[in-house]
Amino acid sequence: MIIPISFALVTGAVALGSWYKVRRKEQQQESANSYFLAGRGLTGVLIASSLMLTNLSTEQLVGLNAQGYTANMTPMAWEVCAALTLVVVALYLLPKYLSGGVTTIPEFIEQRFGKSTMYFCTFLFLFGYVLNLLPPILYTGSVALGGIFDISGIFDVSYWGAIWIMVVSIGLVGAAYAVFGGLKAIAYSDTFNGIGLLIGGVVLIPLFGLSALGEGSVVAGFQHLMTEHPEKLNAIGGKDDPVPFSTFFTGMLILNLFYWGTNQSIIQRALGAQNLAEGQKGVLWAGMLKLLGPFFLLIPGIIAYAMFGPDLPNGEVAYPMLVREVLPTPLVGFFAAVLFGAILSSFNSVLHSTSTLFTLNVYKPLINPKADDRDLVRVGKRFGAVIGVFAIFVAPFIFYAPEGFFQYFQTINSFYMAPMFTIIVVGLVTRKVPAMAANIGIVVFMLAYALTSFVFQPDIHFLHLTGVLFVAVAALMILIGYFFPQEKAAETLKTSVVELTPWKHAKRFSLVICVGVVALYIIFSPIGIAQ
Repeated sequence: MIIPISFALVTGAVALGSWYKVRRKEQQQESANSYFLAGRGLTGVLIASSLMLTNLSTEQLVGLNAQGYTANMTPMAWEVCAALTLVVVALYLLPKYLSGGVTTIPEFIEQRFGKSTMYFCTFLFLFGYVLNLLPPILYTGSVALGGIFDISGIFDVSYWGAIWIMVVSIGLVGAAYAVFGGLKAIAYSDTFNGIGLLIGGVVLIPLFGLSALGEGSVVAGFQHLMTEHPEKLNAIGGKDDPVPFSTFFTGMLILNLFYWGTNQSIIQRALGAQNLAEGQKGVLWAGMLKLLGPFFLLIPGIIAYAMFGPDLPNGEVAYPMLVREVLPTPLVGFFAAVLFGAILSSFNSVLHSTSTLFTLNVYKPLINPKADDRDLVRVGKRFGAVIGVFAIFVAPFIFYAPEGFFQYFQTINSFYMAPMFTIIVVGLVTRKVPAMAANIGIVVFMLAYALTSFVFQPDIHFLHLTGVLFVAVAALMILIGYFFPQEKAAETLKTSVVELTPWKHAKRFSLVICVGVVALYIIFSPIGIAQ
C-alpha cells in the first residue's frame, strides 16, 4: 500500500505545481505562439530539464539497460555522442533558427528549399512520430511501470492485459498534458520531474544497486563488477557489439545531430527560449547532464546481470526487476512516479510537436490559410487528441515486435531521420542547390536505406550504412545543384523575434563537455578498466 500512496503523492504534486504555474498566465493560452512555443519565454533551466525529460523515457531506461544486461557499455555512445551534438546545436544551429524566427523545422526547410520540400518533410515527421515514436513510448512505459507495480498480480490479468491497462493510463494522462496545457505545461512538469529523476534515476538506483551487490558497500559493489564482469564495462567493444565504437564517427553522429538539432519534438523547447543566451544555457546544461547517462542507463543493467545472472526471459525485464529488488518500499513509489513523469514527458512532448507540425505546416497553409490564433489552438488540441487515442490502440501490439527493441527502434529511425538531416546540412552549407535536389535526395536515401536494410542486407552495421548514404546523397544533391542551380542564391532570413546575444560562457562550457566525453571513453576502455 505504501508504493501506490507515495506514487500518488509525487504525481499529484507535479500535476498541481504545473497547473498552478500555467494557470497564472491563463490569459495567454489562446495565443498560438503561447500554446505552441510557450510564448517564447522559456529559461535555460526549463529548456534543459524539458530536453532531458523529453529524451529520457523508458526507451532509454528500459532499452539501454537491457543492452547493458545482454551486452556491455558500448551503447553508451548514444548518450555520449548526444553531449557532443548538443555543443553543435548550441553554438551553430540554434543561432540560425532563432535568427530566422522559425516555429517548426519544416518552416526552416521552407525558407531554404520552398514549400514542396517543406510538405515532404512535414509528412515524414508526422509518419515517424505517429507510427514509430508515440506507440513505442507507451509500450515501453507500460512494461516498466507494469513490472514495478506488478499490475498482472494486482488486477489478476495476463501480461497482455497489464500492458493494456498501463498504456491506456499513461496515454490519457499524457494526452491531457499535451492537449490542454501546451508547451508551457510540459516544460514545467518536466522541470519538477527532472528534479526527481536526478534523485531517483541518477543517484538512488545505481547506488542502491551497487550497495546490494557489494553487501552494503557501494565501492565493493563496483569492485565486484570490475573483477567478475570487466567485459561488461567495456565501451569500446568490437564489431559484433550492439554499437561498435567506429559507428561514433558515422551514423551515430548523424542520427544524434538530427535528433537534437532538427527533430521538432526536441528542438521546439529551444525554439521557445526567451533569447539566444537562455537557449544556449539550456542546450549546454542538457549536454552536461547527458554525460551522466552511462551511469544510470547502462550500469544498472550490468548490475542486474551480476545479481540475477544471464537467464532472465529478456533484457527488458532487468531494469524493473532491479528497481523492485534494491529500493526500499517507500522509494519504489517515489521512483515509479518519477519514471511515470519521464514517460509522460516523452509522450506528451512528441504528441504536442505532432500537433504543432500538423496545425502550422498542414492545416494553416493547405486547409485554412485564414485561420486565426483561436482556430489554430482549437485544431491543434483536436488533432492531438485524435493522435493520442490512435497511439493508445496501437501501442500494445508492439508486444509482438522482435526482440532487441531499442536496436530495432533506432534502425527504423534512420529511415526518415537521416535523409531529412542530409538535406538540412546541404541547405546550410550551399546556396544554389535547388529544391529538386532535396526532394530527389530524400527519395533516393529512403529507397537505398530500405533496400539495403530489409532486402539485400549487406554485412554492414546500420549506423555505418547511414553514414555512407549521408555522404552519397549529399554528393548527389551538390552534383544536381552544380548542373541545375537555382536561379537566385538562397539568403538567410533575419528577424528580431528574440535577443540574439550569445551566452558569454557558451564556448568554455562546450570545452568542458568535450573533455568529459574523452574522459568517459578512457574510463570505460580496456585500459581504464584494467586500472
